[in-house]
Amino acid sequence: MKLPGQEEFDVYSAHENVPTGELDSGPGSGPGPDGSSDTGVPKDPLLFIQLNELLGWPQALEWRETGRWVLFEEKLEMGGGRWSAPHVPTLALPSLQKLRSLLMEGLVLLDCPAQSLLELVEQVTRVESLSPELRGQLQSLLLQRPQHLIQTTRTRPCWGSARPREASRDEEAPLKEQRLNSLRQKLPPGAEAGAVLAGELGFLAQPLGAFVRLRDPVVLGPITEVPLPSRFFCLLLGPPTLGRSYHEMGRAMAVLLSDPQFQWSVRRACNLYDLLAALDAFLEEVTVLPPGRWDPTARIPPPKCLPSQHKRLPSQIQEVKGPSARRGSPAEDRHGHPPQAPSPELQRMGRLFGGLVQDVRRKALWYPSDFLDALHPQCFSAVLYIYLATITNAITFGGLLGEATDGAQGVLESFLGTAVAGAAFCLMAGQPLTILSSTGPVLVFERLLFSFSRDYSLDYLPFRLWVGIWVATFCLVLVATEASVLVRYFTRFTEEGFCALISLIFIYDAVGKMLSLTRAYPIQRPGSPAYGCFCQYPDPAGNESQWTRTKPKDRDDLLSTDLGLVNASLLPPPECVRQGGHPRGPGCHTVPDIAFFSLLLFLASFLFAMAFKHVKTSRFFPSVVRKVLSDFSSVLAILLGCGLDAFLGLATPKLTVPREFKPTLPGRDWLVSPFGTNPWWLSVAAALPALLLSILIFMDQQITAVILNRAEYRLRKGAGFHLDLFCVALLMLLTSALGLPWYVSATVISLAHMDSLRRESRACALGEPPSFLGIREQRLTGLVVFILTGISIFLAPILKFIPMPVLYGIFLYMGVAAISSIQFTKRVQLLLMPAKHQPDLLLLRHVPLSRVHLFTAIQLACLGLLWIIKSTPAAIIFPIMLLGLVGVRKALEWVFSPQELLWLDELMPEKERSTPEKGLEPEYSFSGSDSEDSELMYQPKAPEINISVN
Repeated sequence: MKLPGQEEFDVYSAHENVPTGELDSGPGSGPGPDGSSDTGVPKDPLLFIQLNELLGWPQALEWRETGRWVLFEEKLEMGGGRWSAPHVPTLALPSLQKLRSLLMEGLVLLDCPAQSLLELVEQVTRVESLSPELRGQLQSLLLQRPQHLIQTTRTRPCWGSARPREASRDEEAPLKEQRLNSLRQKLPPGAEAGAVLAGELGFLAQPLGAFVRLRDPVVLGPITEVPLPSRFFCLLLGPPTLGRSYHEMGRAMAVLLSDPQFQWSVRRACNLYDLLAALDAFLEEVTVLPPGRWDPTARIPPPKCLPSQHKRLPSQIQEVKGPSARRGSPAEDRHGHPPQAPSPELQRMGRLFGGLVQDVRRKALWYPSDFLDALHPQCFSAVLYIYLATITNAITFGGLLGEATDGAQGVLESFLGTAVAGAAFCLMAGQPLTILSSTGPVLVFERLLFSFSRDYSLDYLPFRLWVGIWVATFCLVLVATEASVLVRYFTRFTEEGFCALISLIFIYDAVGKMLSLTRAYPIQRPGSPAYGCFCQYPDPAGNESQWTRTKPKDRDDLLSTDLGLVNASLLPPPECVRQGGHPRGPGCHTVPDIAFFSLLLFLASFLFAMAFKHVKTSRFFPSVVRKVLSDFSSVLAILLGCGLDAFLGLATPKLTVPREFKPTLPGRDWLVSPFGTNPWWLSVAAALPALLLSILIFMDQQITAVILNRAEYRLRKGAGFHLDLFCVALLMLLTSALGLPWYVSATVISLAHMDSLRRESRACALGEPPSFLGIREQRLTGLVVFILTGISIFLAPILKFIPMPVLYGIFLYMGVAAISSIQFTKRVQLLLMPAKHQPDLLLLRHVPLSRVHLFTAIQLACLGLLWIIKSTPAAIIFPIMLLGLVGVRKALEWVFSPQELLWLDELMPEKERSTPEKGLEPEYSFSGSDSEDSELMYQPKAPEINISVN
């Protein structure tokens, strides 16, 4: 028979005392048929522990809830009438020792058959030392309803009433406030409760202690603030003493029950000695803080990641699992993760297009589910988020591409190309979570290719068409020969060099564009030749008005000297028109300081984006608001920049967009002519720059693919390195023929796409972030995003109001955010820090500081060489230098030991296989010793995704 309030807790979602919530992930999650996980560690239900303290002696006695635990402690702040923030509990050793003594002398009932609070109280008070009168008083006291500070979902915080009552079945039913408790939503189905009652009673002559483990969990009425079935019950009462010894013993018992290893042992204890052995095992792992060196009232915030529990496995589990559980696998990495099996996508098949065929077969099995899995409300919000990020990226790169090619391509081509290429890729690719976009490296190559065409008087678009044809051919050759398996050699050294170079290019270009803007619109000072006014004259031809800037002799006497014409669209319309050519006509307006206000917009958009991005880690606003502001930081910065520009009515340069659906370059058709005015032999000579671009495309595409398909993202449907590169090759042909920008995988937007599709547990312990369950893998969100991007082509009348300084500020933000998120930047900062001020990084505990500086100096030298080559006439070969980073990383194996490379970078495939034989096992395996390093091996529940939306 089910007790009231128990129906919702019949399903046990056990997960090592860590709530799992929405366990809809793939195979391997959750317990096995025997109640144990695939790792061999049994999974128990989550335990909610509550401390009820007896207060008011010798006047009116009442039970009041003063603390609660799941993984961390929350204290009731009596004066403030609220719960404290979750924090790591700290205990005094005497309280644990007194608790142990009380349990030895007290009552221990294991597998108690009680089915109600009344039956439980009768069995607990059945002690020989209690007289019938004292037993009756104690039973009446234990049946008294406690006071809870309940935060309901519909009302304000309220206190439950404390009054003596008769023990009836109806009154043991949960109260309405308990059912509406918002804490209930944070606990997963199957959670159980543990009640700890402690306090001082004057009529007791000696301490009374009882520990009960119920055979079947029972809802004990209102004894806990959440109506959960209770598994444990602990009673700690005694005569008044100095201090708050019983309060501290109650806290000690609650902390013990919240410990996963103690709880595992006590659930399976057979007698008192097993219970005491579990307590002694807990004491052996206690860390003591010396008195006078810290503030006992200080609250330690919960860590971002919990330490590994492998070392703390109970001896019973270690005997079952064998020596590997006690010593750890020798092939585990430095974070304690088990070694990853070689990815099947990166296994060479040994025949032409063998990898491509395998990718197609593998992804075809998942193709129907790629659309069915998108039927979730989370996908709708992901579409909105990535759509705004995509059009922001298309506007930014389209504007810069128009400047880099002198109008040969522009925003319209950027929108159209993004829509066509992106939608086709989402339908055909092996990894549909990838978002195609224009990227920094490709933009740099486009600029170099256009400069080469202009210097040698070549027709740019036909020359670019043949380059694209050759690139597609080379990429198909790479697919046929299964060259994608080489991505195994792309370690963090290569990724960081690539990311740092592109980030610096973004920063340099953004600042350079602003400096060129100040030269076009010099800062104006009184008395300078540029200071004056703008006057509007009617155009004799009847066209739009033109503005003429006049040079003043002084502030009172304006001359009619013309300094040049300015586009009328860049200036606000006058209230009246100058008549008769008089230099002081009513149409004369003071010259706005274009350069100053452009610089203001540039810095404002950058600071807006940075501020919104860092809101996510601030203490302001609810978490939902912080996440929205952070996710849409770039979009909000552009909107605020445009609003500031419109409010001030500034004549800043705006984004140039076509007014109708036709190519930006006047006089050309959508299909690019194969030759134009170029000689025929240029179609063959284009193979040389195409070879360099192919290297760049391969690295840009595959580095992104490696990052997106890392094991920590828990992707179930696998990757498709060969299929993705094949799709990029076909799209190169299409975009080259239409004169559209070239597209490859955009790392940051793709990571943002995956982040918006994260599956997390709905319920999580207090103070603990939600558990990461994986990514919602499907094709529909990307497809809808690119369809909406194509429809956005008709937003040209709105896009023309976006100031270019705002886009430059966003580019500066993109560069700064990207370069600040890599470890290379942190190691560069170490070069400027004295040793005593350096952060406590794990790599500094295992690698000498001089070796860290040497590794960083080599990376800086490689980055400087790449920058020098990019800035010289030999810039066309910089893709080869990017590929050379892999060779430099290979050569570092002669300079650094494998152990040092393991902490500074990653091991290459050959070294990974030979690691156990080279004596690295003690450095990063979980031994049974008390090494402080093993305590620091945090295992994050979710991958760290550093995202700056564009």
